[in-house]
Amino acid sequence: MSASRPRTGPLARPYWVALRAMLVFTVVLGVAYPLSITLVGQLGVPGQANGSLVSAGDGSPVVGSSLIGQSFTDADGAALPEWFQSRPSAAGDGYDAHSSSGSNWGPENPDLIQAIGDRQAAIEDLDGVPADEIPVDAVTASASGLDPHISPAYALLQVPRVAAARDLPEAEVRALVEAVEQDRDLGYLGEPTVNVLNLNLELATLDSGR
Repeated sequence: MSASRPRTGPLARPYWVALRAMLVFTVVLGVAYPLSITLVGQLGVPGQANGSLVSAGDGSPVVGSSLIGQSFTDADGAALPEWFQSRPSAAGDGYDAHSSSGSNWGPENPDLIQAIGDRQAAIEDLDGVPADEIPVDAVTASASGLDPHISPAYALLQVPRVAAARDLPEAEVRALVEAVEQDRDLGYLGEPTVNVLNLNLELATLDSGR
């Protein structure tokens, strides 16, 4: 008499099916899929896959990411006049990737109104321009608090101050801003932008080459 296969009862069968499905999906979705996506990223777009890290040159240490903004201020938080300034950030103490968020203040929130007024006054003092010439992105934080871009208008507003601080011709600094300006995504999505970190790296290269 040959041995017969143990029979599972009607109550045990769904559990056995669920266990097999879990094992299959764990291997496919938990191992094979992540490994294949990692391989494609590393072979196809390694820079983006590794965080779009930016260095000052070949062999230089990483100075940031083109996807995450950063401040160009001194130890007390005062803007350094020789660098282009980023837009404000509400993420932690500023551009904290662990605390990505906006302020969530409404347009009539007194704290927001006060913050905008303070930022306008600071830019008026730093760049010597009236408040009505200051672009909106210069005094408001992005929803993520990590936006690495500013508008071309805000970048051009800073040209005279940066040029004077570095003893460079304004026309040369303005041409640099226009050279690094990024067009709309796909030619029609969003607005033209300027990546502040990339702009400042190009500015340092321009300054050191004189």
